Amino acid sequence: MKIGDKVRFLSDTGGGVIAGFKGKIVLVEDEDGFQIPTPANEIVVVEDAAVDRAKLRIDQQQRKVDEGEDKRSIKQRLTSASVDDEPINVGWRDVDAGIDLNDDPSIGFEAPVKERIGGDELSIYLAFTPTDIKNLSTTHFKSYLVNDSNYYIHFSYAVKDGENWSLRAVGELEPNMKLLIEDFTIADLNDMLHGCVQFHAYKNKPFKLKPTCDIQVNIDAVKFYKLNTFHENVFFEQPALIYTLVEKDKLALRPMFEPLIKKTEDTAVEKLKTEYDTLDSHVDDAVQKRTDELAKRYKVEYKKPAKQILNNDKIIVDLHSEELLETTAGMSSADILEYQLDVFRRTLEQYKAQRGKKIIFIHGKGEGVLRHAIIHELNYKYKHYSYQDASFREYGYGATQITIK
Repeated sequence: MKIGDKVRFLSDTGGGVIAGFKGKIVLVEDEDGFQIPTPANEIVVVEDAAVDRAKLRIDQQQRKVDEGEDKRSIKQRLTSASVDDEPINVGWRDVDAGIDLNDDPSIGFEAPVKERIGGDELSIYLAFTPTDIKNLSTTHFKSYLVNDSNYYIHFSYAVKDGENWSLRAVGELEPNMKLLIEDFTIADLNDMLHGCVQFHAYKNKPFKLKPTCDIQVNIDAVKFYKLNTFHENVFFEQPALIYTLVEKDKLALRPMFEPLIKKTEDTAVEKLKTEYDTLDSHVDDAVQKRTDELAKRYKVEYKKPAKQILNNDKIIVDLHSEELLETTAGMSSADILEYQLDVFRRTLEQYKAQRGKKIIFIHGKGEGVLRHAIIHELNYKYKHYSYQDASFREYGYGATQITIK
């Protein structure tokens, strides 16, 4: 059906010409000019407007020939057509018949990868999560490879089988994503105690080259029987056992992780290991250097630490600017936030060796800028620390409690 077609009603006498459409309702105009809304399934086409127009053109053309107005030969009349001619018997259902599905611009389209700030440093983890954490001896476990970086990771994961190795998974891991490797039970652990993860990183645009990693993993099966092995984390909603393979471009040196093959010519990997050994001293030096710069910039007496209150074995630090600075004259909002975060980092460094120590940072509600900045630091720089909102009864809704681990 299309506008101009003559139709008649199936459930009533009469009919008219289609004047328009409103969804599944057809507007039928009768001979008096009134438009009658009628469901499409209650009318039937009796004359096709396109056919009528074609017949009219044929009649007009024949009249011209009969009256001698058209001097063209029969061949010329058959091979030429008016630009206004319309083919006969063209139905509205055939409108889309000539559309090629391959012309759809959405086919093959790939959205650009969303990169996060700080994600150009490679961080890769191997994680294990229990399906039912309350029944570790009978539940199923899932193993994941976690890519916390802006790089694509092409990886392979294999387990040792006697003197040989059996491939368990191979594929590509997208930036800032995690990938399920396999589902297993406690009974399967004996076949997974010695694993190997190999991977290299790349981007689909110019990028800084990262060394190819070849890491052997020795898993302690006893850990899967202990509830306190699985901790809250930023990658999963449930507690997980997470092993660090590479973090911030540095290979993790742990008893359970060791190189599969030590290549003396692999200077890049060797350099990463050396840098990791001296990481703590570098962090201390960097923090002190940054503190000196801030103190010199704002003429702040930084040697006097931020006021710390001991309450029920908890350290309380107020990060409000008026508590940290004698004056904020000449400082922008960004400058003040930068100094508050510096105090936050120095406090964590001060207590990093006291495991289990709880520190409460009061940042206030306000617009939440300082709180969001602190949460960002915890999620990306201090992932091994747990945190939660402090008691609102004691500190209102503007404090965060951090536990050193």
